[in-house]
Amino acid sequence: MKILYLYSEIMPYQMEVFKYLVKLGKAEIAVVHWDASDSRLTPYSPDGVNKVNFYPRSKYDNDALSKFSLKYNPDIVYVSGWQDFGYLLAVRKLKKLGKPVVSGFDDQWLGSFKQVIGSYFMRLFLRNLFFTHAWISGDQQYLYAKKMGFQNGRIIRNLLSCDTGLFHSSSLALHKKEKSYPRTFLYVGSFRHIKGVDILIEAYHLYKQKYKGDWNLICVGNGELEGELLHVSGITVIPFSTQDVLMNLAKEVGAFIMPSRLDQWGVAAHEFASAGLPIILSENVGASSSFLIHNYNGYIYQNNSVDELVKFMLKMSSNGSDDLMEMGRRSKFLSNRISPELTAASLLSIL
Repeated sequence: MKILYLYSEIMPYQMEVFKYLVKLGKAEIAVVHWDASDSRLTPYSPDGVNKVNFYPRSKYDNDALSKFSLKYNPDIVYVSGWQDFGYLLAVRKLKKLGKPVVSGFDDQWLGSFKQVIGSYFMRLFLRNLFFTHAWISGDQQYLYAKKMGFQNGRIIRNLLSCDTGLFHSSSLALHKKEKSYPRTFLYVGSFRHIKGVDILIEAYHLYKQKYKGDWNLICVGNGELEGELLHVSGITVIPFSTQDVLMNLAKEVGAFIMPSRLDQWGVAAHEFASAGLPIILSENVGASSSFLIHNYNGYIYQNNSVDELVKFMLKMSSNGSDDLMEMGRRSKFLSNRISPELTAASLLSIL
């Protein structure tokens, strides 16, 4: 079996899904991915995976990409970069040959004017011309897929999964936290306004200065707000790091925070739930529907509210070690709702 991936941004957690596609589907995979210099792209270069070959998009003009795709002759095509006209041209030809073409997306349905117009356009033109199936990450994405006109039998789930095996290994260190639970919050992601990092900075400043909170904060990533993070007492900034580094870091911290104004899904929430951490998420983090139950393994706070974030940081840090350990165990339990194996099986199910 051959699978063609036409990707926008490659992320490290996708490698484990590729391994399961090779294992479960006896597949070989060609991955075309964006590689041009772009500050919005995570600085990650894909590692070698058996029977998976990576092709930088910059080496193919639209005509060459279409020829490559036809020659490869895949059994399944997956597309994540709708805005790449060359991708659409390539899959149009493959769809005409009867190939299943899967459109993956993690966009939440918010009912905005732009989304309403876009869904009609997708229903009338894009879906019929280019795609046979929609591959979605969660409940809000299911609603979007229905608005676009995809029928239930053409919608598959479990689009995004972290490397649960890797991050579950962090949770094995939970017993070491029993005697001295780490008093540190963790944020992992880009340092941008849309990610709510300015909200996190303000909330943490209030937590430390006004309410005399005693937990520190580690922020891992890069972006334009890095300078502001560096000027807040109690915050440690670590550059964009590998999965192994993040897994080990999870053993040394007490809770994970994702303050995004809008995070369509947020795989990091899955990662640190898998690592056995209590978590605090903005209500606009898509993955909250799968990996967080309020007052069970963490807290959901009102989007864009500094005061609410401070309130739940204080509540989290006032919990005793036993309660925090139990919340961490619950996070790991919820993390099993999606895995790389289930993600791979979901794609293969369309055959």
